[in-house]
Parts: sequence; C-alpha cells; structure tokens
Amino acid sequence: MIAVLQRVNSATVYADEILSGKIGKGLYILLGVERDDSEKDAELLAEKISKLRIFSDENGKMNLSVKDVGGEALVVSNFTLNANYSHGNRPDYFSGAAPEDAERLYNTFLEMLSDKLTVVASGVFGADMRTEMSTDGPVTIVMKSDVLKRGKSAKGADV
Repeated sequence: MIAVLQRVNSATVYADEILSGKIGKGLYILLGVERDDSEKDAELLAEKISKLRIFSDENGKMNLSVKDVGGEALVVSNFTLNANYSHGNRPDYFSGAAPEDAERLYNTFLEMLSDKLTVVASGVFGADMRTEMSTDGPVTIVMKSDVLKRGKSAKGADV
C-alpha cells in the first residue's frame, strides 16, 4: 500500500459533487492499494500513521502525532498512486490491486484507522471525487507498507 499524507488545517471531499467527508485539523490521506497487499499492509500503515510525530508541540518542534493533537483523518482512495511511468508518456496501473480487492483493503484500512482516531472521514471508493484542503506546513509524506514490513527505512535505520 502507498499512502500520501498531508498535514492539513481542514479538508473536504466531494464524490459525484456530493459532500462525502470533511475534517478539521489532521491528515488528508491518499491511499493506493497494490496487487500483493493484504490486511497486514493496512494494519501497518494505520498503526504508523496514527503515531507519526509530524504535528508541532508547544516549542514548534514536530513531536506530536495526529492522535496526540486530537486530529482527524480524511482518507481518499487513489489508484493512480500505483502508476508505472517508466515507459512512454502514458502510465499504466498494472501493479494496482483488482478493484474488489482494493475496495476491501481500503475499507479495512478505514476500520483500522478508525480504531485509533476519533474522527476518520472518507471519500467513496471508485467515485469521481473532488477535494479541497488547507495544508499546514506544508508537510507531505509518502509512506509505503513494504518499507514498514522490512522494519528498516531506505537508509537502514530502525523505523
């Protein structure tokens, strides 16, 4: 799984022009499900995201998690995170999970994150969506579950 996290002051998502989800301070999360992903990937991401210290403390240091600040999360499915752009000018998405598997794991991720945070809003899987957000920082992090499975970052430090 691939998650793109953006720290926000607020965010909304409209699915087919109908308000689907709305949050205040917290995280806007784009979630892409890959072909070989499982419930373990959803669990690892939900756990790490809920504890990731990217919110400022009283000294202005990024030392608090979304959970610590009582923040919310808005999760939007996004298959284009699986883009293979290495050839030509039209990306393919063959590494993405089949739609039924992707939807199941997207919903699993939502459930697992909801167990950790007070408010988790979402878009509508497979719908045409439009988002609006007020970024904070901006702070943007790309997180991959396969990195968490290895237990090491790309530089070899403990995660």
